[in-house]
Amino acid sequence: MEAKSCIYNMAKIQETETEWLWYPYIPYGKVTIIQGDPGEGKTTLALNIAAALTKGENVTGGKTDPITGQELYPVPVLFQTAEDGLADTIKPRLVAAGADCGYISGVDESVYPLTITDGRLDEALRLTNARLIILDPLQAYLGADVDMHRANEIRPVMSYLSNMAEQFGCAIILIGHMNKNTGAKAAYRGLGSIDLTAAARSVLLVARDKRDTDRRIVMHIKSSLAREGKPVAFRLGDNNSFTYEGECEADPDSILLGAAPVPQQTQTDLAKQFLMAELGSGEPKAVKELTLKAENMGVCYSTLKDAKRVLNISSLKKEKIWYWQLK
Repeated sequence: MEAKSCIYNMAKIQETETEWLWYPYIPYGKVTIIQGDPGEGKTTLALNIAAALTKGENVTGGKTDPITGQELYPVPVLFQTAEDGLADTIKPRLVAAGADCGYISGVDESVYPLTITDGRLDEALRLTNARLIILDPLQAYLGADVDMHRANEIRPVMSYLSNMAEQFGCAIILIGHMNKNTGAKAAYRGLGSIDLTAAARSVLLVARDKRDTDRRIVMHIKSSLAREGKPVAFRLGDNNSFTYEGECEADPDSILLGAAPVPQQTQTDLAKQFLMAELGSGEPKAVKELTLKAENMGVCYSTLKDAKRVLNISSLKKEKIWYWQLK
């Protein structure tokens, strides 16, 4: 048998255009992350996006594709949740959004929990032809052996999801929580390894408008396939009501802090703030633990070492484990 070449040539690659579920926020065939603090409306937004698809509508309520002008038709959706009850929470929200629930399915986890790579999502896609998968939250479906803070463990999972999205031409939305580093820029607030953000083609932040508690704002943190979309707002009301308000003015970093936009920080500044917060009490902490937390903020080990040197942090070894201590 003749061996296949391991080389590709760009001249033979056929160009394609990106298809959009919601331009420029959610592309088909790619992975999108929607993240935010608890209770800010991430799941509500995702459910209303799903509901729109089942009604043959775009996210803003129109019956035609805003880019192509083509008429839209109802399409199937896969929705998977590990945090909310299907009967008392998810179904009422879908009904309130006017969803055709006959188009929304999920993988049965009554026998054993779903993981992203166990093959059941692939099978569900083949059976339903779903154009959208929502996993809420992401960390519930990584599997017990995957530490979302370790790049070498999260990369294969994200690669699997990216290949799935491309193979089936579906959009994949991952709902993600944010870490507690409230002083960091929005790009570093995502829970888990920075490789999560790197693998996604679009990352959206959902946050409460501090001046209007019923109003939520959706902002681009990352956009790899188009120019970043302008912030848009939606309003939550009684009985799970959802009202899309359209474009608005907002900044991801300032709205998370509920203040004026913060000056842009260098990586070293961020590392110094992190080490002062972690070691300010004077108690030593394991280098491994500090490194993992810093990676979660997007700060690499070399930058952390630079900050350590500037702050004159000492190293000590106890029972073969290295610690850092601020004196």
